[in-house]
Amino acid sequence: MTRFRTYREVDPSTESRLLEQVQEQGERLRQRLARVGPVVAVASGKGGVGKSAITANLAAMLSAEGLRVGVVDADLNGPSLVRMLGAVGARLGDDSAGVIPATGAGGVRVISMELLQDGEDTPLQWREPGTHSYLWQSSIEASALRELLADVAWGELDTLLVDVPPGTDKIRRLLQLVPGLSGMLIVTTPGELSRSVVARSLGLVRDVGVPVVGLICNMAGYLCPECGKRHALFPGRAPEALTERFEVPLWAEIPFDPRMGASTDHGLPWVLEEGSGAIADTFRELSGRFRDTLLPVESPSGKPPSADPAPGDRA
Repeated sequence: MTRFRTYREVDPSTESRLLEQVQEQGERLRQRLARVGPVVAVASGKGGVGKSAITANLAAMLSAEGLRVGVVDADLNGPSLVRMLGAVGARLGDDSAGVIPATGAGGVRVISMELLQDGEDTPLQWREPGTHSYLWQSSIEASALRELLADVAWGELDTLLVDVPPGTDKIRRLLQLVPGLSGMLIVTTPGELSRSVVARSLGLVRDVGVPVVGLICNMAGYLCPECGKRHALFPGRAPEALTERFEVPLWAEIPFDPRMGASTDHGLPWVLEEGSGAIADTFRELSGRFRDTLLPVESPSGKPPSADPAPGDRA
């Protein structure tokens, strides 16, 4: 029978220093996150539910309300948050403290694989062995995500959002990289297919015991830009079924408005452009729920949450 060794069983005296490198990076990650408030993932398990747009708008709303907010785009192969936060072409800083993240709309600090590539249309390619590359890809991607989290000098943040790519395996990977995850927002749409996929994600999150889990229903009806009324967009009762089965609270029902998609796609989250209205009000309520449930009264620095950087803190 073939037996596989874990990192804990690797002889630390090897010249490759593989075990030491993994341990050092894990310790560096813990040190980075020590100055960061709650780390909260935004996930779904299913693509096409508008998860990244929700992450961008929630981050912008929290920042507009005076919080220091960072965002990690964990979708290495299809990143989108840099564009949604208006940081395309931004340059990353680099000093002895580590990589200084870019600053996007509303002052949100963002790191993404897109900022490390030459050209926005350049596909991501890994330097893996020439044969059976699929065997290496998951390991390489996990290492890259760990570096995005561990090598970025976030400074003091009131909260850090992680936009998780589709797939329950991607959720599991993040949970292993950040075992102290404070919470997870799970995004669904009303339809039956979304309910089925999201149910698997909720089952995984429930099994590992994430402290706070909230459900967000996106595209919960169509918001007519002319009359302002909400109309049904997708048939289905996914939010009701999921909240009942998994006993998770429904944090928000966000209506579909094509103007939100257009605005966010062009680098200005709709909550910053609109200011008021049904969608902005919904995100304001979502932000309030987020703060009341996840944020301490004081920031990691022991001071009230503020959008202003701490002395010596660099955005």
